[in-house]
Amino acid sequence: MPTVEELYRNYGILADATEQVGQIRRQAIKELPQFATGENLPRVADILTQLLQTDDSAEFNLVNNALLSIFKMDAKGTLGGLFSQILQGEDIVRERAIKFLSTKLKTLPDEVLTKEVEELILTESKKVLEDVTGEEFVLFMKILSGLKSLQTVSGRQQLVELVAEQADLEQTFNPSDPDCVDRLLQCTRQAVPLFSKNVHSTRFVTYFCEHVLPNLSSLTTPVEGLDIQLEVLKLLAEMSSFCGDMEKLETNLRKLFDKLLEYMPLPPEEAENGENAGNEEPKLQFSYVECLLYSFHQLGRKLPDFLTAKLNAEKLKDFKIRLQYFARGLQVYIRQLRLALQGKTGEALKTEENKIKVVALKITNNINVLIKDLFHIPPSYKSTVTLSWKPVQKVELGQKRTNEDTTSGSPPKKSTAGPKRDARQIYNPPSGKYSSNLGNLNYERSLQGK
Repeated sequence: MPTVEELYRNYGILADATEQVGQIRRQAIKELPQFATGENLPRVADILTQLLQTDDSAEFNLVNNALLSIFKMDAKGTLGGLFSQILQGEDIVRERAIKFLSTKLKTLPDEVLTKEVEELILTESKKVLEDVTGEEFVLFMKILSGLKSLQTVSGRQQLVELVAEQADLEQTFNPSDPDCVDRLLQCTRQAVPLFSKNVHSTRFVTYFCEHVLPNLSSLTTPVEGLDIQLEVLKLLAEMSSFCGDMEKLETNLRKLFDKLLEYMPLPPEEAENGENAGNEEPKLQFSYVECLLYSFHQLGRKLPDFLTAKLNAEKLKDFKIRLQYFARGLQVYIRQLRLALQGKTGEALKTEENKIKVVALKITNNINVLIKDLFHIPPSYKSTVTLSWKPVQKVELGQKRTNEDTTSGSPPKKSTAGPKRDARQIYNPPSGKYSSNLGNLNYERSLQGK
């Protein structure tokens, strides 16, 4: 059996080998698993992990295969070597070791990924999560959420707590700090799929209502082309369905209500001749209103007398006027959109313009249903709608997973800087009078980049 010194001396030879002896390097990599016995195995895993930094695709594949083979011999020992390099190794080794775990763990059989092995992964991951980049955090959430032991209710709750810790929900929110805003968004995106009727989103929803909504207009982000305000409102809407008992429900409902009023304008005043006194009618921002109305509708179920008992008569009257005005404009656009899409099927619906119109129809129909609920006396919160972007999101995430899982044949490429968000379709009708011709609708901002 080789000594530890011999193992590391041989690693030095491998690391320093030139292109002319590439074949010797590859053969040595193939032979390394034979040395992985007893106390040597973690050290072999450590060496193989360091060799992940190779830019030679053939060598990279050999290293991956060698790591997988010793994983099946002793999963805990192999994890020791991998996490040693993740915690202490060079940046490129750390990056590739994390990606190895994120793509290869799920390929291992159940007899390898035992409960004890998964507990070790969780323990070591928590150490790494004390200091990670946004991209690393996303990869670790992918690793952890794929573990069988964390797919239970209690397991998902553990993951939510991990995410909340990363999001720094106890700290003061700084809307003008793009890193602070980006961290919150990255963490919330990871938390959203974990929420359910048994794993509540209360802590995140409370934080968004108390700290983010009041600062919505001043949010900054390092991600070019991202509509940060709409992104926040979409996340809030998705989380609101799973909010549990909230300590300051009335206060936070009021914050949500006030923000909703900002996006639901009063009708313009009429001059004596019946024309608008102003130059143009206010812009109706349907995408934002869908999110805010949905969130208000979800939380309002927990305090159904909010509109009738918690608001004074003047404010309630103001709200009804805004709802009526918005509903009138809504009906115009719904009719126009239905007319424009009537009879279109298959390829005709796949054009960029028609895809936008389909999404626009979903948004306006959703708002219409929610407004009808609030017009009831007393208001009703019984209707159920599916948020307009949900089906699009599922398809895009599925495609993203496929792309990530096909990179094992060559060394991972350096990812572009900054977090990316799947493209979203957004519909904002133009300002000015309601158009009687759908061709006049303004689609300039209908597609948002990442």
